[in-house]
Amino acid sequence: MEMKSKTLLILYATQTGNALDVAERIAREAERRACTVVIRSTDDYDANSLPAEDTVIFVVSTTGQGDTPDSMKARLTLFFVFKYPIFVPSILEVSSAKKSWQPLVGRNSLCSVWIRRFRFVAKKLDKRLSDLGATAVVERGLGDDQHPSGYEAALDTWLSSLWSRLNEIKPHFFPKGPDFLVSNEELIGLPKVQVTYHNVDDMDSRLSTATDFKYLQMQIGRARSMSSGKVPHEKSKPDAFLKMVKNFPLTRASHEKDVRHFEFEFVSQVIKYEIGDVLEVLPSQSPAAVDSFIQRCNLDPESLITVHPTEMENRHIDNNVNTLDVMSFFATAEHEKERLQYFASPEGRDDLYQYNQKERRTVLEVLEDFPSVQMPFEWFVQLVPPLKNRAFSISSSPLAHPTQVHLTVDVVSWTTPFKRKRQGLCSTWLASLDPEQSIYIPVWFHKGLLPPPPPSLPLIVIGPGTGCAPFRGFVEERAVQSQSSTIAPTLLFFGCRNENNDFLYRDFWLSHSENDGVLSEAKGGGFYAAFSRDQPQKVYVQHKMQEQSERIWNLLCEGAAIYVAGSSTKMPSDVMVAFEEIISKESGAPRESAVRWLRSLEKAGKYHVEAWS
Repeated sequence: MEMKSKTLLILYATQTGNALDVAERIAREAERRACTVVIRSTDDYDANSLPAEDTVIFVVSTTGQGDTPDSMKARLTLFFVFKYPIFVPSILEVSSAKKSWQPLVGRNSLCSVWIRRFRFVAKKLDKRLSDLGATAVVERGLGDDQHPSGYEAALDTWLSSLWSRLNEIKPHFFPKGPDFLVSNEELIGLPKVQVTYHNVDDMDSRLSTATDFKYLQMQIGRARSMSSGKVPHEKSKPDAFLKMVKNFPLTRASHEKDVRHFEFEFVSQVIKYEIGDVLEVLPSQSPAAVDSFIQRCNLDPESLITVHPTEMENRHIDNNVNTLDVMSFFATAEHEKERLQYFASPEGRDDLYQYNQKERRTVLEVLEDFPSVQMPFEWFVQLVPPLKNRAFSISSSPLAHPTQVHLTVDVVSWTTPFKRKRQGLCSTWLASLDPEQSIYIPVWFHKGLLPPPPPSLPLIVIGPGTGCAPFRGFVEERAVQSQSSTIAPTLLFFGCRNENNDFLYRDFWLSHSENDGVLSEAKGGGFYAAFSRDQPQKVYVQHKMQEQSERIWNLLCEGAAIYVAGSSTKMPSDVMVAFEEIISKESGAPRESAVRWLRSLEKAGKYHVEAWS
């Protein structure tokens, strides 16, 4: 008789941490039912072990325009990915006959822009996985991060179905019965980290000088490897350290947006990168926020500490306890305890979303809202999430700047529903840095969604706002290449609100549009700018594309590739529609044929989109 595993495996693929948050929530609720759980990132799991598992829950996020998370790209033949929405969990069990896998793949489209790609991928995966013999225990859940209550709204209902169905067909997961729930006090147990306080004089002198970059890489890598697996092992250590050498605004001081140009020099080692690559930056916290946190936690600001897992063989801190449950356990004021317990319950989910996610409250702000909560510092360390890297499209060419990296960054600020002013952590921190100071910034390099084109490939490029960032690097690269070889034409469409306020890199574009530059008509290229607010009727990049309909069609007929970058709201879909109309108009073919033609471009790797919210 085959032994049934009592361990429930949860595999997640995340880009920014959403899927991990969902996976941890599922694990918490499973542990409350006395179920043994293991969580693994897809890139930290040997896919050959899948047939030996009894039951697996997949939690998969998307990035960009429905693209695969980096941690899952190498697993596409064994795992499955949906194009939308934020998470798609599906629970599977192994067929004892075939020892293989099949999720229940849905075909409902959630995004009109990518409806064809979504259906194509779903059908392809459905056929592939249905042949492998696994059985779906419960229908997949679809979460939408844009829902008024976030993806938690769908997750609550899905989890209820999950536990009910598992209790029916997999009772061995629940040794104490379907109605048993471990108390929060028992589940919380002891913190899984140990904090050691040190005498300042005994610490390594390198901590004070902070110029031994290999040592700093090791320290950052150790700290990140102790997080809840948000960072793949091989990328725990930063690739390099950079020093800012230029920081200047690209927009007028009176303009509502503050967009900046940053230039960095390599100070540890020079990393080879390509145009279209992405730079991840690990920011620092505001000194004022750090001081407030130290005061709130009753810490000695002059002391130095080290943090270790209590079980040294376990590299990762398993964070399967709910922060609000732990806070309620340590709350001494009854009304605060009750409010925290309400927020942690399914009934309080909507109110928690309004209080926390919509307002983007920091850990410090939550702690200040509940002053009676006095946790041991070990619990603070375990529960406070690690700082996430922020990703930016690189806006320079390594051919033009072999020892530098440039970024184009919108300094993020917004007003919450409760009229509180908020600022983006990383962008605000970068904007505050003085190039005269020696501040070393840990960074990671990644391949983006815009592959570097060969100089012989004609390009049609659309980059409104900060979407122009990667294409600045493209133009720089082609300018260098043109000195020794012939380059293909480049059409570039840029858009902003006002010509006088936020025309990013104006002189750069115009200089390359003249004197046989990359964007000059003499080279078969062109630069076209749309200023949406400079006239009564708004003008966007798609309108400028329509004006150049014939030129676009001619380049497409010559084999041009299309590159689109910028906001993920309406812009990518509007640009796609503009291409459909141009192809239909210039070719005389029906719109449906134009749509198919664009799909063939996508399939051939000649239509690339990098979009962000």
